[in-house]
Amino acid sequence: MTHRRSRLLKVGSLARVEGEGALHLRLDGSKVTEARLAIYEPPRFFEAFLRGRSYTEPPDITSRVCGICPIAYQMSACRAIEDACGVVVGGPLAALRRLLYCGEWIESQTLHIYLLHAPDFFGCDSVIDLARTRRADIERGLRLKQAGNAILELLGGRAIHPINVRLGGFHRTPTTDELRPLAERLHRARDDAAQTVRWVAGFEFPDAGCDNDLFALSEPGTYAIESGTPTVMAAPHTADLPPESDRALPTRTFGVHDFGAHVAESQLPHSTALHSLLDNRRHLTGSLARYAISGRWLSPIALQAAHDAGLGDPLQGTVCRNPFRSIIVRAVEVLYAVDEALRIIDAYEAPPRPYVDVPSRAGTGHGATEAPRGLLYHRYTLDSEGLVTDASLVPPTAQNLGAVEEDLRRVVQARLEEGDSTDAELTALCERAVRNYDPCISCSAHFLNLSVERT
Repeated sequence: MTHRRSRLLKVGSLARVEGEGALHLRLDGSKVTEARLAIYEPPRFFEAFLRGRSYTEPPDITSRVCGICPIAYQMSACRAIEDACGVVVGGPLAALRRLLYCGEWIESQTLHIYLLHAPDFFGCDSVIDLARTRRADIERGLRLKQAGNAILELLGGRAIHPINVRLGGFHRTPTTDELRPLAERLHRARDDAAQTVRWVAGFEFPDAGCDNDLFALSEPGTYAIESGTPTVMAAPHTADLPPESDRALPTRTFGVHDFGAHVAESQLPHSTALHSLLDNRRHLTGSLARYAISGRWLSPIALQAAHDAGLGDPLQGTVCRNPFRSIIVRAVEVLYAVDEALRIIDAYEAPPRPYVDVPSRAGTGHGATEAPRGLLYHRYTLDSEGLVTDASLVPPTAQNLGAVEEDLRRVVQARLEEGDSTDAELTALCERAVRNYDPCISCSAHFLNLSVERT
């Protein structure tokens, strides 16, 4: 609705993201002076009701935070509590954990690529509309997601909120015979994943950049998933480069135990989600950050696919900072996860026991893993009775909110500089920009109220 020079635009629902939020844009003529992404859902209180629980319970409790990424919460919780108890899980059990996490990467990233994000590139309101003209493509995506679910079902006991994970390992581990049919399915999925990279590489992408620090785990010799060291790549402006630059910059690391000394959370009046700063600067975690920091450790098939898709060669120091092209990076990560799952299955030897003992002790432990949406951090303090006295969960979307707001400001500003836009055009642009980040606002209803105020 337009009245004089004031303009208020409201969007009743933002489809194809998880959770409830509101976006407020304030414009002074053709200048965006404020972009505010408000999360108005009631708090979840997970950290509060973890206090007083047995140290064995957080992996199962926190898996309920997210129905699409439960493994991320289970693995981060296990790593933090095992750290507090002085236990390191290695060998075949660690390999099985990585295999399970590959399953989550496959199903979650594929869900976003095909069902949530791809409709934007075809001007469709939903995947149902897209399936009317691209049925074979959507069927390929469903096959891929089912392959990821099959890993979760075998190792986790079920695809949603798996029940087979425990401290020290698993309640039950699979036999080599049980993994053989899974490998056959993943061989077919690898072809689907490679085709997915080629498919999304053909989309049309606006020119855009990201001028935030990139933040991800790194582990020399492998593409970090279920473990690693927090690593930061500085924003382009620190080297006098434009946000669109594809040049990798030097990185710095710090121990996971020092996470709280570098990542500070604060409560903002307009949001029930905490906002995070990394050493007092905005940062971005997720696929773009992982590819920039660890891309050189992708498997050969994934590296070749990335190169053929126009992402450049990470071995030569090329990165991708265009949020709209994040769908290509996610597709490359799906291909890598399928390939990595096959490698783990091929080398698998059943462990003598499904878990190692994790006796409780007083102390504080830290754990971080790479959820599909980015770095997820857990911290737990245990008392001498093995009860949780304090807990902290820092999810990737909360860390990304500052970067999302800045990206919204930049893309809307760029559009306005090209000429005034209609309410519908601004709305569509904002929706696309938000979906680039696959935000997990929560696991409930999907609504966004968008208002644009012009003065």
